[in-house]
Amino acid sequence: MFERKQMLIYRKEQLEKLLLDPSVQSDSTALQKYAIAYHDVSLLLQKMEQLAVLQKQIQSTDSLKSDQDPELREMVEIEANCLREQETSLHAEIINMILPKDPADQRNIIMEIRAAAGGEEAALFAAELFRMYAAYSEKKGWKIEVLSSNPTDLGGYKELIFAVKGKNAYSRLKFEGGAHRVQRVPVTESSGRLHTSTATVAVLPEAEEVDIEIQSEELRIDVYRASGHGGQGVQKTDSAVRITHLPSGLVVTCQDERSQLQNKERAMTILRARLLDRARQAQSNTIVSNRRLQVKGGERSEKIRTYNFPQNRITDHRIGLDLHSLPQVMDGDLEELFQALQSQDIKERLEEESSKLSIS
Repeated sequence: MFERKQMLIYRKEQLEKLLLDPSVQSDSTALQKYAIAYHDVSLLLQKMEQLAVLQKQIQSTDSLKSDQDPELREMVEIEANCLREQETSLHAEIINMILPKDPADQRNIIMEIRAAAGGEEAALFAAELFRMYAAYSEKKGWKIEVLSSNPTDLGGYKELIFAVKGKNAYSRLKFEGGAHRVQRVPVTESSGRLHTSTATVAVLPEAEEVDIEIQSEELRIDVYRASGHGGQGVQKTDSAVRITHLPSGLVVTCQDERSQLQNKERAMTILRARLLDRARQAQSNTIVSNRRLQVKGGERSEKIRTYNFPQNRITDHRIGLDLHSLPQVMDGDLEELFQALQSQDIKERLEEESSKLSIS
């Protein structure tokens, strides 16, 4: 910790010099970059100082445990436990600040939910997952925008693609990618038998045009008449758009909007997000190894989480967490689950990093 602190002090001094440099002050982009870095380093050093003070308090308190007075000894023990809880919390906060940040954490996201094994019940479950994420987003003050959908007659979705726009959306929802399994008696079941169905979720950071350069000659754009639940107005014109990215073979279709231009813009948003996700995986083995939640084939065995309605239990299989609050979770109360997943992620990233983390 001492070596790391010295590195941070040196880094802070470097940043102070850069912020006073006339060439940096005349460059608003560079100035903002170094100002943010200076703030982050200063805050981290402040937290380290707080931890050092707290550890001295713990040592001082521990020295009083040998007191002969039982009542005083009990008070000292309570105080020591309280200080250790603060130490644990502060230490975890420091570690989280030291670990390398995913540059996509603050981005908006594109989420894709698809019904997998289970037919109509899987489609209904896909719709419930969407409502769960929408409710959570509302609690966070985020905006939801449906980009593409393929609804069923009973109110489910074979496929639903939507954007989540808000601060740190990706950092909170990035662990949701994978196969979600539901166990319950479906509304479509007349004999009362328990069914198991799955829906898959993909979480992609939204890409800007500057992130992914797409040449017009790399695209094949087809337009056709929309079908399904788009409404009569949609179906009377060739408003649906299918975009094929020839180098990658990725295909995106959108038909929800009446305007061909709007459908094209939405399809391009989805395509850029998928291409950025591919690029991120190709560029970093760490990202690939940490993406434990990626979608596979959607089979029942390839699950990250099970929603067991008869037992009012939700189980995240990656961290072995059981919560007996399924109705609340489905209503968007996901914070406890997300915090547990983030804590496990920090632990795994610490194991991947060496015992001495460098600050760049």
